[in-house]
Amino acid sequence: MKKFAKILTIVTTLLIALTVAGCGKTANKQLTVSTFGLATKQMTRDVFNPFAKANDLTVKSQFGDSSSRFTQISHNPNSGVDVIELAQNNAVAGSNKNLFKKLDFSKIKNFKYLSKDQQKLAKETNSVPYTVNSIGIIYNPKKIGKITSWDQLWDKKLEGKIAIPDIATTFGPAMVYIANQHAQNLQASSSFVDNGKVDEKQAFAQLKALKPNVVKTYAKSSDLANMFKSGEIDAAVVGDFAVGMIKNAAPDIEYMVPESGTYANYDTVSILKNSKNEDAAYKYIDYRISKASQSKVAESNSLNNAPVNSSVTLKDPQYMTYGDTAKRAKMIDFNYVNKELPSWIKQWNQTMN
Repeated sequence: MKKFAKILTIVTTLLIALTVAGCGKTANKQLTVSTFGLATKQMTRDVFNPFAKANDLTVKSQFGDSSSRFTQISHNPNSGVDVIELAQNNAVAGSNKNLFKKLDFSKIKNFKYLSKDQQKLAKETNSVPYTVNSIGIIYNPKKIGKITSWDQLWDKKLEGKIAIPDIATTFGPAMVYIANQHAQNLQASSSFVDNGKVDEKQAFAQLKALKPNVVKTYAKSSDLANMFKSGEIDAAVVGDFAVGMIKNAAPDIEYMVPESGTYANYDTVSILKNSKNEDAAYKYIDYRISKASQSKVAESNSLNNAPVNSSVTLKDPQYMTYGDTAKRAKMIDFNYVNKELPSWIKQWNQTMN
């Protein structure tokens, strides 16, 4: 009897040990990623599935626009999300709110392939940039002729024909910069110094002047596809990441980035401070900026993401912030913008809505 009891004790101990080990293994075999909702099929097919297969784990996904997902983790840091991909303005705000883990960059072997500016952004915000995008003008040349500059958005022939991003979206603040630059162009001021800031009074005066041309201030780029297809709009200011999707719905449209320049935004990836799957999260970041992944998601039938990994070379970088377009892209100081944003939102709503 004593022998049986001893055997039973040993078996029970082994079962408990195996159960604990199994639980630990299960916890490390899952990663919850919050990301953009623009191309969920391609994101799952070209990023989540290959990463999960290579690392023998399960990826749980949460899709949505950057602002709403950022608000969620701000209000609920225990949401269960391990890794979050955000637009640069939200990443800066998240860093300032101390929502992210302090990164050990020695665990990210592909980090060395980022530029000095990209590495600087990552170290300042604990958010690693994995792609860069910018804005241009998408339009129907058959209906409104050729567009070559931002200033043409104010042309009277475009009355009731354009859409612009809402102030609360990724590129909403860029519209304030565009309006500010338009005001400077009207003044033909040779004394203008681009210090990264805007004159609110003159910028919002020009947004008011633009209002008759604006059919809609949109929150989702996907809305533009139907608006072009139905003929509701003939031109829009849009992020380059959405151009391919819109052209699929309205093949006659063209996309251009003015020679005067554009405004850039990095999409970044961060580990939430309360993540329970840190090892897998580091592997995900490293995978996201690897040559193989960056090359895949740069394809036109994938996410159309411009690479940040310097070892990636593109032969046909359609609609991307790459090459000459990247050289003309101005960076926005989102620490400055985020401080001014409450005032800008109030004025925007009074002016545009």
